[in-house]
Amino acid sequence: MKSRTRRSHQVKIHVENGRFQIEGMNTWFSYWRDPYHLVLTLPWTGVAAFIFVIYLGINVGFALLYMLGGDSVANATPGAFWDYFFFSVQTFASIGYGAMYPQTFYSNTLVTIEAISGLLAIAILAGLAFARFSRSTARVVFSKIAVITPHEGVPTLSFRAANKRRNLILEAQMRAYLFRDEETAEGQHIRRIHDLALVRSQTPGFALTWLVLHPIDQFSPLYGITPEEMIESNCVIQVNLSGIDETVTQVLHDRHSYVPQEILWNHRFVDIVHKTPDGHRVIDYAHFHDSEPL
Repeated sequence: MKSRTRRSHQVKIHVENGRFQIEGMNTWFSYWRDPYHLVLTLPWTGVAAFIFVIYLGINVGFALLYMLGGDSVANATPGAFWDYFFFSVQTFASIGYGAMYPQTFYSNTLVTIEAISGLLAIAILAGLAFARFSRSTARVVFSKIAVITPHEGVPTLSFRAANKRRNLILEAQMRAYLFRDEETAEGQHIRRIHDLALVRSQTPGFALTWLVLHPIDQFSPLYGITPEEMIESNCVIQVNLSGIDETVTQVLHDRHSYVPQEILWNHRFVDIVHKTPDGHRVIDYAHFHDSEPL
């Protein structure tokens, strides 16, 4: 019993390709104690099944209660479950065909309770559906790799981001962090987070592409580090993007991470901005993830 209780308070962490993965994170079944979060994280097929089971269970429950009242519903065959079940469906949805109707105080009381329950259920389902549809999602793509190349005479870590929607992300902000294993002066092993200063961490309108730059100078936590040291210390560069979607005027978020195997040293990104013969500028997204050695 003690070992089972101890395991219930443990969170498993896996290291996969340099990334730390928390078991059960962002999976719908991990929110079973939080019904609202559960419905928001379930796939649409799961939501439909969830609604069907709840709807079926409520009507089965009320049908059994009507049966306990004996001949309490007019034109319903006493003891016929399906008659009471379909009467419950009509009452719950406020359909009221008139073929069956309550004829005792007991059945009228149940109809009152079920009618109120139906109104509450419709309001809750409408709210959940609106919450799912109104969630703003960021369609931002990050380059599959990051590169370290000289920029203005300083080794610079850089990666690309692009807005896949043809609209503006207003007041877009980019933050970059370095996660790595370190040892304190007392010999304690810790996972420490360092801020990575960016040349430009925000833009008034993010519409096309964004080349994010972090100079590796004497103030950078990456200063003097080697590719081998990055792997040994389990370095991960976490990138967070936030802004306001101009179309729906809602705050959106997105994130990406780079492990040492995805950081190419002495490489630079292939230029994707070209000028056509007629003088127009175009962006070639076909080479968005491509780089070339110096």
